Amino acid sequence: MLRALRLAVRGRGLAAPNPMVGAVLVKNGQVVGEGWHRRHGGPHAEVEALAAAGRRARGATLFVTLEPCAHHGKTPPCTEALLAAGIARCVVATRDPHAIVNGRGIRRLRAAGVAVEVGLCAAEARDILGGYVLAHEAGRPRVTWKVAASLDGRIADSQGRSRWITGAEARARGHRMRAESDAIVVGANTARADDPRLTARTSARAGLATNQPLRVVCDTRLSLPHSLQLFGRALAAGTVVACGAAAPAARVRALESRGVRVWKLPLAAGRVSPLALARRLAADGRQEVLLEGGAALGGAWLRAGLVDRVALFVAPRVLGDGLAWISGAAWPLAGAPQGSIRTIERVGADALLIVDVGGK
Repeated sequence: MLRALRLAVRGRGLAAPNPMVGAVLVKNGQVVGEGWHRRHGGPHAEVEALAAAGRRARGATLFVTLEPCAHHGKTPPCTEALLAAGIARCVVATRDPHAIVNGRGIRRLRAAGVAVEVGLCAAEARDILGGYVLAHEAGRPRVTWKVAASLDGRIADSQGRSRWITGAEARARGHRMRAESDAIVVGANTARADDPRLTARTSARAGLATNQPLRVVCDTRLSLPHSLQLFGRALAAGTVVACGAAAPAARVRALESRGVRVWKLPLAAGRVSPLALARRLAADGRQEVLLEGGAALGGAWLRAGLVDRVALFVAPRVLGDGLAWISGAAWPLAGAPQGSIRTIERVGADALLIVDVGGK
């Protein structure tokens, strides 16, 4: 199962909105086939493993990170392929929370006489599938807030300059995070100040460089200038602007005429509601979301309990007066959101902390 989990993550950024899945077939103590879900619309992990195993699949045990599907989607049911191949046993890490599956695959296999066990490495599998699980159990994506800050917690100096706080290696890692996400969200202030493209520019793995996430900017009144790169011919079709219901209709039409999608959403505290946008993103099939925009936007999402992880790049430099990486939020020490450090690593001259947030 550990091997199946390692295979599953190879589909990160490529399989969505389908889940990342890995599968390993074992017979007489030997691996006879393995596979993973390489891309949306392509063969599922189980089918890839069966193809690799051929006739050796008969009587084998399948270790799979997610319950096999039992319905017709873009591909036929995996359960029927497994039964036709004659597998004897199926070890499943976790049930599929999608309403169209959720136990049906397990029941189908058991009804046909296959021995099915569920729960091996379940926590690890659910962690890999975090966005997929949240989308189907809570109706929202998994959210990672990416921050690049100085040693004293500044994301810009006293003049508002932020390029570049961290080094080239950290920025390259940030582009990989983009490529592994389904959407990037920024606020209007970040869009106006930085005029970003919000594209994933990386050659870390084949396929990632062309698998661009949805670009989302929150602009309550649609006040941003249309000269921004996000609204230009090259990027407009993959850009969404989230605004309030009272945004001027003429500005909506102007953006839509360029190919930009406009989502009118409820407001919270005078700005686009983080929860409403999170739910809209999940409904659009965006299960892994990267927040890149600003102290105010990130603070609002954190206050709403919607930030699941913080990816904090820390540069070994001190700026003194400047912009802190969170604003608009204040908690007493005893009631502050409590996280746990998942990993700490050096990235070039900088450090990267991945912190799981308690979601208060």
